Amino acid sequence: MVLAILLAAAVTHDDHATVHHAFDDVPHWVAVFDDPARDAWQKPEELLRSLGVEAGQTVADLGAGTGYLSVRIARAVGETGKVLAIDVEPKLVGYMKERAVREKLPQMHAALIKPDDPGLPEGGVDLVIVVDTWHHIDERVRYLAKVARGLKADGRVAVVDFKKGSLPVGPPDEHKLAPEQIVGEFERAGWSLVRRDEELLPYQYVLVFAKPKR
Repeated sequence: MVLAILLAAAVTHDDHATVHHAFDDVPHWVAVFDDPARDAWQKPEELLRSLGVEAGQTVADLGAGTGYLSVRIARAVGETGKVLAIDVEPKLVGYMKERAVREKLPQMHAALIKPDDPGLPEGGVDLVIVVDTWHHIDERVRYLAKVARGLKADGRVAVVDFKKGSLPVGPPDEHKLAPEQIVGEFERAGWSLVRRDEELLPYQYVLVFAKPKR
């Protein structure tokens, strides 16, 4: 899952994106993100169970891309729940809207967001899932304040991203963020780490955070 930002240059600030590039070639990204082989290492259903996704919840898939994970979240939350499949690339959002209709998932709501605002309904989201996307966001510490406004009192954010090292999938190491850096960014924004799991998935780590107390 990737939050698309239409620029081309890498930047070096601590909480700025490690890379920017376009995601407007929909067929290409469908082939990448929805590669059938992905299920074996992404373990989407197992991941969602471990995050406590269940019927009736409202879950945001931030940087949803083609909706690979969104459709699975939609099935997990059921007709009484809702998944917000959000991305900044208009062509991917259009694809996800068509996909929701094609797969008969009215609880999947694809929406276009701004690069600096997740556009979440205030106090309306149980869980925000950010898969392979956090490193595409600029000014992440500041961005987290906007994420927090969209969460319910007991809401959580789960960041799933690639481990450092030579892996058969994922971006080059210079584009990756170490889990310690992400934890540091959240803590600077007042969030608390409630779970760190580097064993569930073979190539990715899972970090779960609770929003700041008021």
